Amino acid sequence: MDIEDLLKGGQPSGAAADGKTARSPLHSLKADLDFYKESIQEISTELMTEGYTLYPIFVAHQHQVDVGEMILDREELNTRWSIQASSLEEFVERGIIKEEKKAHFIKQFKPAKEYMCLFVVVPEGANFVFYPF
Repeated sequence: MDIEDLLKGGQPSGAAADGKTARSPLHSLKADLDFYKESIQEISTELMTEGYTLYPIFVAHQHQVDVGEMILDREELNTRWSIQASSLEEFVERGIIKEEKKAHFIKQFKPAKEYMCLFVVVPEGANFVFYPF
């Protein structure tokens, strides 16, 4: 899934009473990703070059998440989203991706040199998104 698909999704739960829709928090994620892009790409390349993983996953969240390692803290950077670095291996180990779904995930994974793989966590749930560098 691409971030644009999430941005165009159905009416958010925060729709205003006057019929106007509230702006999705994912719009702020897009702005933060544009700001973070170079740092995330550098870390992604480093994770692959050092043999840590061929499938880097970046967890985007606005609250406490217990997966991955914090790399971009929204409070320190005065942004809206924090980013943590993780990997397919950690997601499988923690059961976020089931072992039997690992091959399917790898098949769907976009080239890590061109796209960042994001696991976007919001109060309503979480989803994988690929965002171009």
